[in-house]
This record gives sequence, structure tokens and C-alpha cells, in this order.
Amino acid sequence: MHQTLTPAGPARPSAAEANEAIRLLVETRVDGEWPSEAYEFLLTEWADGSHAEVSAGR
Repeated sequence: MHQTLTPAGPARPSAAEANEAIRLLVETRVDGEWPSEAYEFLLTEWADGSHAEVSAGR
């Protein structure tokens, strides 16, 4: 019998959720410093979410 494994980690955010997180990050940054590492991480999450949504739509 074949079993399907459930992922151990949290699900990736959708593109819309990642986009909202990017907006919040930009709007709430402190000291005028650009949060490059956080922005890069969220941008990658957004791109992955966008890709998944496009692939699912095919």
C-alpha cells in the first residue's frame, strides 16, 4: 500500500500573502534602512507563489 507523506513544515504563502507581507515590510521599516535580507526572502516567496498559481492554472 502506498502512503502519501504530509509535509513537516508550514505551507508556503500564496503570492497575494507574500505581496501583502512585502507591503507591510516596506511601510513599517525603521530608521530609513532598507531591509534587504527580509525583502529578498519575501520576494522569493512571492515569486514561488506566483509560479505555483500559474502552474496550477494550466
